[in-house]
Amino acid sequence: MLGLGTLLLFLPVAACEAQAAFARLRGVVTDVSTRAPVSGVRVVIAATGRYATTDSIGRFELKDLPSGVIRFFFTAEGFPRTSVVLAFAKGETMSQSFELDSTTTSADDSTSSRRRAQRLDPTNIIGEPSRGVRYEDFERRMKTGRGQYVTRQEIEARNYNSLGDAARGLRGVLVECGGSQGGTQGCRVRMARAGVACYPQYIVDGRPDNFFGPYVPVRDIEGLEFYTGASDVPGEFAGVDAACGVVVIWTRNGPPQTRRPVNPPPGSGLMWAGAA
Repeated sequence: MLGLGTLLLFLPVAACEAQAAFARLRGVVTDVSTRAPVSGVRVVIAATGRYATTDSIGRFELKDLPSGVIRFFFTAEGFPRTSVVLAFAKGETMSQSFELDSTTTSADDSTSSRRRAQRLDPTNIIGEPSRGVRYEDFERRMKTGRGQYVTRQEIEARNYNSLGDAARGLRGVLVECGGSQGGTQGCRVRMARAGVACYPQYIVDGRPDNFFGPYVPVRDIEGLEFYTGASDVPGEFAGVDAACGVVVIWTRNGPPQTRRPVNPPPGSGLMWAGAA
């Protein structure tokens, strides 16, 4: 049995590990014409509505942000709502400066103006080139910051060998390995909030497919989406059984029509052969 002193040693470590899974944004908002700080600007996370307000010297901070691409709205009394999109790595603390640029929108209306938030560093490009029309839904959802995403670029850069490798380290996602199968063949993805033996629904190229989905070779994957519970799942998937979470797989050429896993576990269809 652990004593009170031992427990107190573990608690700060666990808290630090939990905090490290989230990103944060620190920023300052200034007026482009006067260079003065702008107070009272509300910086809103588009996907959740959570916000921070700039203080008297234009500073704000938003904590506990998920990794991925997130859209923020900048609003203030008398200013039209504008937005900026930023990409966060897991555990990243990003510090940025933003400007409110006031310009006249009409020669006939000198009081009409617009405000737009912009990043001061023009060389830091946010986002990736479009993957094509097939992946429009994937890219659209990735910009909202809802869920967790793994792209083809990340798969190649980190040399993932299986779907399980891509899922490891994601917040709220477990990879269970072992049993009689052993190794990669005995690994399953399960959401931490799901019950025992409650495995996620797989969507392959827009279609529910628990039979082929867990077996998709990682070399064929263009993008992955992970939703850890029914409350996280986008409206497009409202008709699927999302109680145990959802894994969305986008393949490079569409799902093979003839490939089937060898010797799947009876009654589950949720374990995959680890093809690289």
